[in-house]
Amino acid sequence: MTDFITPELLLRAYAAGVFPMSEGRDSMSLFWVNPQKRGIIPLDGFHVPRSLRKKIRKNVFEVRCDTAFRRVMECCAAPRTKGDDTWINDDILELYCDLHAMGFAHSVECWRDGELVGGLYGVSLGGAFFGESMFSRETDASKVALVHLVARLRIGGYRLLDTQFLTEHLGRFGTIEITRPKYLALLEDALQVAAIFYAGNMGERLESEMERLFAQ
Repeated sequence: MTDFITPELLLRAYAAGVFPMSEGRDSMSLFWVNPQKRGIIPLDGFHVPRSLRKKIRKNVFEVRCDTAFRRVMECCAAPRTKGDDTWINDDILELYCDLHAMGFAHSVECWRDGELVGGLYGVSLGGAFFGESMFSRETDASKVALVHLVARLRIGGYRLLDTQFLTEHLGRFGTIEITRPKYLALLEDALQVAAIFYAGNMGERLESEMERLFAQ
């Protein structure tokens, strides 16, 4: 499959509002997805639950970016429960690792005692970030990663955080569902922005930005 879906084609697909999935972990093929309705997190309307704010302030996890991108993807691809399946197959794993090597895909990781215990990954293009998947091996680890991601995107000047679909889990953070035409209009605007995933003095700025998020 990766012989004719290249990283460059994948970036063009994202710019057109389309993304790939597979039928299952062992599937040998991919298909394109173009939802009628799209989930997004408005970066100015992100909600952090009170209990999660307390956990973040306690610094339970060490949060890193891009130190274990492949491992994050592999953890996202692992079954959540016995008999569960995933849409991340080997082709998707290699394609997104290629995008990461090119600087277009990033991971936000939560570590504890030297172990990777949660995180997420996604694609960055212009001022848009396309969240792909997340995982947790400890309570709230993926949620902490999401809060750090949103703070980083706000600092870097991003305009759009795409979650693909609206789920009950994401709805707690202020995720909304919009129509395809509205999504494409937001995407077009976001692609004109030269956002920065690694802005200067990120460590100091993240702490103050998260306090702004907590106050929303």
